Amino acid sequence: MKIAVCVSHVPDTASKIYIGSDGKSIDQTGLTYVVNPYDEFAIEEALKTKEKFGGETVAISLGTDANKETLRKALAMGIDNAVLLKDDKYRDSLSVAKALADEIKAQGAELVFFGKQSVDFDNSVVGQLTAELLGYNCVSVVVSFSLDGNKITCEREIEGGKEFIETSLPAVITAQKGLNEPRYASLKGIMAAKKKVIIEKPALQSENFVEVIAMKRPPTKQAGRIIGTDVSAVPELVKILHEEAKVI
Repeated sequence: MKIAVCVSHVPDTASKIYIGSDGKSIDQTGLTYVVNPYDEFAIEEALKTKEKFGGETVAISLGTDANKETLRKALAMGIDNAVLLKDDKYRDSLSVAKALADEIKAQGAELVFFGKQSVDFDNSVVGQLTAELLGYNCVSVVVSFSLDGNKITCEREIEGGKEFIETSLPAVITAQKGLNEPRYASLKGIMAAKKKVIIEKPALQSENFVEVIAMKRPPTKQAGRIIGTDVSAVPELVKILHEEAKVI
């Protein structure tokens, strides 16, 4: 069985983000990039599935040479092979999905893992779009996964509860925190990853349907107001909440 895992190269969530001079992109100065946190759960589940059922794993990433750092991390964790789809232009989610679907089809992967979202754009749709383009079944926000032959059983998070789903291969699974505990790369794995060749291919080109018009920082929070220190302030507080804040 061929198992693919799609990984994003994203700014570290601890980084201070500034808007670039064009007003619609991120200033790259001093930014540290890492493997998308949700994709680590996807990598781990791909590895666990291979360890249980055998087969071959491949990590796929779309971007520039900088993405090789994230692919090396996947290789160090235990992924067998890595493919970099090279492109340095802005892409919307559908354009990303088309390029990934094209490579997944070429790889002949029956089972594909994604993180539920990337922490840079937070659109949460690339996995689902890729599944639709491939004609694969799809289960998103998965916190429990099992495979028995061709049958897949998943537990996923929904608003106010959990949902249990059965489907079959071929399938795309998007991983949520709680699905597993991602392993640390061993020294042996890190050294082996340095020797592995990352296959580079030009990414499939397609039209963007979404354009970033502008980026803006959230407005600065206004200073708080102290209405009073005892119950006598309650009527004034209620009046302000009703007339100014308009929340009651």
